Amino acid sequence: MGVRGYGESPSRAFERVALALTAVVAEPDRVRCRVAVEIACDAPDLELLLVDWLNALIFEMATRRMLFGGYEVRIDGSRLEAKAWGEPVDRLRHEPAVEVKGATCTALKVAKIDGTWIAQCVVDV
Repeated sequence: MGVRGYGESPSRAFERVALALTAVVAEPDRVRCRVAVEIACDAPDLELLLVDWLNALIFEMATRRMLFGGYEVRIDGSRLEAKAWGEPVDRLRHEPAVEVKGATCTALKVAKIDGTWIAQCVVDV
């Protein structure tokens, strides 16, 4: 399944693609932002940083059994530092549809197009 985020900066596009990742699993509006989890990634370019970012989120979702509904991302060169806010999965309220297994390099793109940043890739479910 493809996920995509747009923003005025790479950081903002990464925040929005993370929200798209949440939307693959459940309705983001149903996720309460109660607990903050800090995530850091390093990669040689923005595209690989996107894959690392999404895979770090998928790992945190799986190991903590959480969903995230809010994101704050800071990118400095090849380094990403972020906070993801969420809560433990509540099967009745969240109604999770699928489990995301990983972000891939398929359709991978992080680029500025007509003044707007786009961040996208395909995730395996």
